Amino acid sequence: MLRLTWVQPEDLVGHELRQAALDGREASAVAARWHAAGGPPAPLAAGASARPVSRYLRLLANDLLDELAELPSSLADDEPSDLGAIQALCPEWPVSPGAPAAWDGPVFEARLEAAWLGRAAGCLLGKPVEKLPLDAIRALARAAGNWPLAGWFTARGVPAELLAEHPWNRRSAATSLAENIDGMPEDDDLNYPLLALLVLRRHGRRFTTADVARVWLDELPAGRTFTAERIAYRNLLCGLEPPLTARHRNPFREWIGALIRADAHGWTNPGDPGAAAAQAHRDAALTHTANGVYAAMFTAAVIAAAAGGERDVHACLRTGLTVVPPRSRLVRAVRDAVRLAREHADFDTVVDLLHAAHGATHHWVHAVPNTALLAAALTHADGDFTASICRAVSGGWDTDSVGATAGSVAGLLAGSPRSLPERWTAPLKNRLATSVGDFDGTGFDTLARLTHLEASRP
Repeated sequence: MLRLTWVQPEDLVGHELRQAALDGREASAVAARWHAAGGPPAPLAAGASARPVSRYLRLLANDLLDELAELPSSLADDEPSDLGAIQALCPEWPVSPGAPAAWDGPVFEARLEAAWLGRAAGCLLGKPVEKLPLDAIRALARAAGNWPLAGWFTARGVPAELLAEHPWNRRSAATSLAENIDGMPEDDDLNYPLLALLVLRRHGRRFTTADVARVWLDELPAGRTFTAERIAYRNLLCGLEPPLTARHRNPFREWIGALIRADAHGWTNPGDPGAAAAQAHRDAALTHTANGVYAAMFTAAVIAAAAGGERDVHACLRTGLTVVPPRSRLVRAVRDAVRLAREHADFDTVVDLLHAAHGATHHWVHAVPNTALLAAALTHADGDFTASICRAVSGGWDTDSVGATAGSVAGLLAGSPRSLPERWTAPLKNRLATSVGDFDGTGFDTLARLTHLEASRP
């Protein structure tokens, strides 16, 4: 029987109850009704539970999702989703430099190519261990003599019983281990920057959230969407419009999906983190609210600072925090992660402390712990490319997504493809697989040129 992931109402209630606990809504009465009726908890890892439920339970799930949406949040004043309200809470919001800077073409284009390559390498490194628990990631890497993580994951030398106990990610094992990498396979972490490029090419940098929706409906196969993006896609097809698409029966609205769409907004606003964050907000508002949006804005601002030539990763991270409400959960988590990374020389200790702080309360795809891990990895690596992607992936949770963003930032800091270690770039073969538009087989040098064109447009 077909069980469509991420949209079955009975699978969404448990996720919404967890989200309510995070964003300050009192949902105990709703939870009691759901559990008394025999409602299942949220699936732990997969997007759908194993068995269908009764028609009554599905109808109840829809009613409870609507009831949960009406509960007031005690955090609403500190965590708005509207851009104007966000900016009003950010006293150090970056001032735009005004007219676009005259970026040197070859130098900036090389920086962008390093960012695309870095994003691909970091994503590919994390793909085979996505969804695996932290102890499994460590065990598999140690068995291959690859811990602390310093290279691609491999099955070579790993005992068969360990591979059976902790199988690689089913979708990725055939394309993302050291022994079988042959170019960059398709991944949503690369699809979304391509979609952002299409949005910019068709609508310019003044695009609206509705423009993003139109490009998705034209170019993004529904089966290539997950979590909040799939919910928003469904809502569009049901006739809902943004920003309601992000809120209606969408318990994933604070997960990592908007963050992984933010890079292109930073790349195309070099040296203007405020503009990058505002652009990322218009993209994120299709699918996310509050901390899900902040994660995208933070990332876009960090990347814009690095794209503009800032070589100090710590300065870039500080810039990212200026576009996020200072009393939000995301800011608190990022500040704490940066502190831990500065206090502990052993990154495993940092990761263990982050998991102790967030693991029991957040889903492994939630934006708050993953953004915190990203900031910790970049801080601890101090700008080094290999250390950045390896620390990001070795922290678990959404390994390919955090690895991708860390690689993008570290690639910009490196400044050129020639500055990236060949062991990370050579297996990519300057070739990207995708189902988006006409980009399948495109080289990263070509993508850098296209991105440069959009960054140069008024």
